[in-house]
Amino acid sequence: PGHARLAARVPDPRRAARFVSQPVLDADRVVTRLRSAFNHAVPRQEMLTLAAELIQGAGAPYTSVYLYMLHGNELVLEAYSGRDTEHDRIPVGKGVCGTAVATGQDQNVGDVQGRENYIACNLFTRSELVVLIRRGTQILGQIDVDSDVLDPFTPEEERIVATLSYPTVA
Repeated sequence: PGHARLAARVPDPRRAARFVSQPVLDADRVVTRLRSAFNHAVPRQEMLTLAAELIQGAGAPYTSVYLYMLHGNELVLEAYSGRDTEHDRIPVGKGVCGTAVATGQDQNVGDVQGRENYIACNLFTRSELVVLIRRGTQILGQIDVDSDVLDPFTPEEERIVATLSYPTVA
């Protein structure tokens, strides 16, 4: 409902080793593209979709990227790139995404199968990174990154995704 459906790209496991030692995501490139879109008065929905596409386009370990915005006590999927999900709405406190909002803390889950309250989007996801989108202390939504690789998100990679979570994306 209201979000673009994009073809899923299944990563080549042989490429997994390339992101172990250095960050994959080029935040400066993503921010530059988003600022350009903003300066050209691209509508909010298209900005969110573009953000998801640019992040997921970095390749492995970014299998799928979902942008959920907070509406009351519920996260609502507004844009994504990668695999489809049936989780268009997630209550605050439920799953990794809902836990991030409930605790006010980003979540970097190296092995989702070991997480008791994990909500499976698909059978291939092995890890998940959720970074909150904020305006000051107010939580607006989140960037939810799923990966088919175990524990791929280093603190540096998490920091890079966090630089994209400022209101220029929302």
